[in-house]
Amino acid sequence: MTYTPEVRERLEQDAKEIIGRYPKPRSALLPLLHLVQSEDGYVSDAGQEFCAEMLGLSKAEVVGVSTFYTMYKRRPMGDYHVGVCINTLCAVMGGDQIWDELSEHAGVGHDETTPDGKVSLERLECNAACDFAPVMMVNWEFFDNQTPASAKQLVDDLRDGKEISPTRGPKKLCTFKEASRVLSGLPDGLAADGPSASGPSLEGLKIAKANGWKAPEAP
Repeated sequence: MTYTPEVRERLEQDAKEIIGRYPKPRSALLPLLHLVQSEDGYVSDAGQEFCAEMLGLSKAEVVGVSTFYTMYKRRPMGDYHVGVCINTLCAVMGGDQIWDELSEHAGVGHDETTPDGKVSLERLECNAACDFAPVMMVNWEFFDNQTPASAKQLVDDLRDGKEISPTRGPKKLCTFKEASRVLSGLPDGLAADGPSASGPSLEGLKIAKANGWKAPEAP
């Protein structure tokens, strides 16, 4: 697989913008991997060669990085990449059951994609949202307080093309490729859309304000 001249030109333009933000070109490897993933839906062989060429690295150096981090995928992902947290708190709150039932319902396992290319599943170790456990993410947007039934309905709705809004964050749920582009450092303008924190996350702040508590001043 190789990129067409048109795709190559577009990727080079974006890559040069990203590389220009760093004092050393190789520092841009992580965002460039997201960039090629936004093009292919995974980090393809052509994508790794592109990153190596743009950064003056060997392909082995690029592969060593792309295969280390779990957010870089080695096979095509679905339009909607669904992550189910199975770490301690989410697990005891039902995350393990959600994963088991959802995987059986969708007919795919970890980092596998449904035949229609719509949904892929991933077992996540932590979504950093324990106060909303059990939590799922779709293209890195939060879906809080899930149950096996709600998880299966969510995946069915995604496969049916229904409009879905995350619990928090932008109302518009982007695709996996669009999310990868944002992670490369090329924003979609939706970062400030929707609440970033709500419910249990704000309880401690409310209690502190009610009691007049303040953080100690820095020396």
